[in-house]
Amino acid sequence: MLKPRYQITHLILDHLTKISAAREVIINAPLVPKWELDLRREALIRSAHASTSIEGNSLSYEEVSNLEIGREVTAFGKDRQEVLNYFDALKYLDKLIMVEKITNKDILKLHKMITTKTLDNPEYSGKYRHGNQYVIVGNRFTGEITYKPPATREVPELMEDFLDFINEIDFKKLNPVLVAGIVHYEFVRIHPFIDGNGRTARILATYILLKSGFDTKRFFALDDFYNSDRPGYYAALKTVNSTKRELTEWLEYFCEGVDVSLEAVRKKIMLLTGGKSRDMGFNQIALGEKHMKIVEYVRKNASVTNKKVRELLNVSNKTAYQVLETLCKYNVLAKRGGGRNVFYILE
Repeated sequence: MLKPRYQITHLILDHLTKISAAREVIINAPLVPKWELDLRREALIRSAHASTSIEGNSLSYEEVSNLEIGREVTAFGKDRQEVLNYFDALKYLDKLIMVEKITNKDILKLHKMITTKTLDNPEYSGKYRHGNQYVIVGNRFTGEITYKPPATREVPELMEDFLDFINEIDFKKLNPVLVAGIVHYEFVRIHPFIDGNGRTARILATYILLKSGFDTKRFFALDDFYNSDRPGYYAALKTVNSTKRELTEWLEYFCEGVDVSLEAVRKKIMLLTGGKSRDMGFNQIALGEKHMKIVEYVRKNASVTNKKVRELLNVSNKTAYQVLETLCKYNVLAKRGGGRNVFYILE
């Protein structure tokens, strides 16, 4: 059974306190749906751009943003596919967090989504290393070997322990941020795949923050912090002694990343709302997933009709009308045209 070793230092405690305070501001901010949608989209793009950039992807933030809305970009080799794959994996987490327990099958599916059409050998996609396969971790620029993962024969048992740890966690007893940091490191340590381990580890850290209910708004991108400080990121991972596996320094760095990322979102929200919160008597407009789905569709396609809403949500004409009227009531959408030619655009 995986039993992580670490100490709660003053630095970790300080970061966790700041994280909690920033999270409260974010949760209680009276954001209008358009702002909320924009913040979610920005976090999605930043995560995909940063996590793939860490691994050497050359696409700019603007190019990744264009890919997210379906625009074509000129990209070399596998760069475009890597980003599209990462978008798919991030969106798949919405389904994965609804499952009671995560399994090896889920991990393999995530890896396959992340690496499809990007590996030199396609057979490695969605499969743990096995047989005589082995990996070494090194600096792609200097050729220096920085880490030798456990032997391939140990992977099955290590992954079982890893999954048991995740599935048995009580988030009331262990802070989700610490759990995410532990999961991130442990997956990198095991290195169960020939390639794509870093991206999968970062996806799993995000999964923990979503599954635990910590990141309910999905406004921040932790990967952005790593990408802005790649030397620090790799140095922090290397602080964990391969024998003793004491995680304190790594967790200090990981908590700093969450702290910095949430603080950036908090500042942005304070600017958008003028510092207002629900505690001050300002109401937050709460829209369900079906409403957000329609808003997202309009953002990408400029307008929507009642017929299209029925198709997208698989609902009746009456329900589609109610959804659209709710969005108009909150000044999210505006009605245009008349009779059979009615359509809706963003307000």
